[in-house]
Amino acid sequence: MNKSNFVLFIAALTLSVSFTACGPSKKLVASQNRVGMLEMDSSRTHNLLNECDIKVTNLLGVQKSLENQNASIAGDLKALSSSSKMTIAEQTKRMKTLQDMLQNQRDVMSKLKSSISDALMKYKTDELYIYIKDGNVYVSLQEKLLFKSGSDVVDPKGKEALKTLAQVLNSTKDITVVIEGHTDNVPIKTAKYQDNWDLSTARATSIVRILTKEYGFDSNLITASGKGQFKPVKANDTAEGRAANRRTEVILSPDLKELYKLLE
Repeated sequence: MNKSNFVLFIAALTLSVSFTACGPSKKLVASQNRVGMLEMDSSRTHNLLNECDIKVTNLLGVQKSLENQNASIAGDLKALSSSSKMTIAEQTKRMKTLQDMLQNQRDVMSKLKSSISDALMKYKTDELYIYIKDGNVYVSLQEKLLFKSGSDVVDPKGKEALKTLAQVLNSTKDITVVIEGHTDNVPIKTAKYQDNWDLSTARATSIVRILTKEYGFDSNLITASGKGQFKPVKANDTAEGRAANRRTEVILSPDLKELYKLLE
């Protein structure tokens, strides 16, 4: 082999080795990149599987809780059903008894109103009036019948009316009484009364004392309360309206103990 051919052979061999060395290096890098991507995909997939496992566990817990709640509700319904196994006939009978009791209470209160109206018929409507509201009998006594302005001392004419009322109340069974004092909105402040609350309460208490201590009504069945100017029946912008608001109401209510027992 001459020198020229030998040089060409060496050059070709060098290029061949060079190309052979470069080829595997690029494939290796590509393979490494692919392995890295696969590892990332595998990690993401693993994380997603963990999240799914957690959600499945939570859902199983919710399902278990709902099953427990349903079992509890079913138990309550079963207990309610067993404790209220009233026949239709029994329910009808109970309803009839309830209706009869309510009607009897209405009849008693209507009769009581008539009795009080007859007993107090000599008094004018601007002195007192009687009405039924919400199943209760109201005897509304105006200030002019009972008290002087700003006083809680009951006048003789007012005491006479209270004596007549007490006679009817003492002959009536199964009622309770509330005495409510009311004023107009004109402020009051004296050595005895700080405000209209004081005056209205003092007036109610005076009537309670008269009915119980002087006329024998049962102290366990009567209560005194004062509303001040906060429950008017008319506007306070006229003298007539203020006069109507200055009143003491005797509120008579039926005894509902037996009715409550039936509803238990």
